[in-house]
Amino acid sequence: MTELLRAVRKQRGLTLEELAERTGLTKSYLSKIERSQSTPSIATAIKVAGALDVDVAQLFSERGTQDKIAIDRADGRGADRERYRAMAPEMLGKSMSPFVVRPDRRTLHEAHPQHALHEGQEFVFVHSGTVELEYGDQRWTLSAGDSAYFDASISHRIRTVGPEPAEVIVVAEAGPR
Repeated sequence: MTELLRAVRKQRGLTLEELAERTGLTKSYLSKIERSQSTPSIATAIKVAGALDVDVAQLFSERGTQDKIAIDRADGRGADRERYRAMAPEMLGKSMSPFVVRPDRRTLHEAHPQHALHEGQEFVFVHSGTVELEYGDQRWTLSAGDSAYFDASISHRIRTVGPEPAEVIVVAEAGPR
């Protein structure tokens, strides 16, 4: 738990003092856990995991560097044509949520009756094909190689508009910490 606890805490941008405030534990005790000088009870581990917004099982993982990198190989996906595919779903303590999105051709209103919006920012990169990005009351046509970076609290949607299927890489902030 020690290396992972420290790594997740730092990825969350928290000091030991801030984590102590969130958990009700002392800064000194949390420091001892991070330095392998103390082993927390299950109840304490659950409390710490909750404060860091991670699964308690992940804090006890023995995976080492496997939790620090995620490789996604194209040849391992085969004919994978999922509409949305999360990238690095097992990665511990992500501060970004990357997805491969394959928008369909339906009109924006048929595809999603509610405009998509969420806190934070979003980055969209068109890997292949042509899409239409609706952002608030504006629309842009984006082709392979084009990108957009925007405030995601404004309604936004994407649909394929070209003759071939489109593939878009979307990176959003992982959510509140």
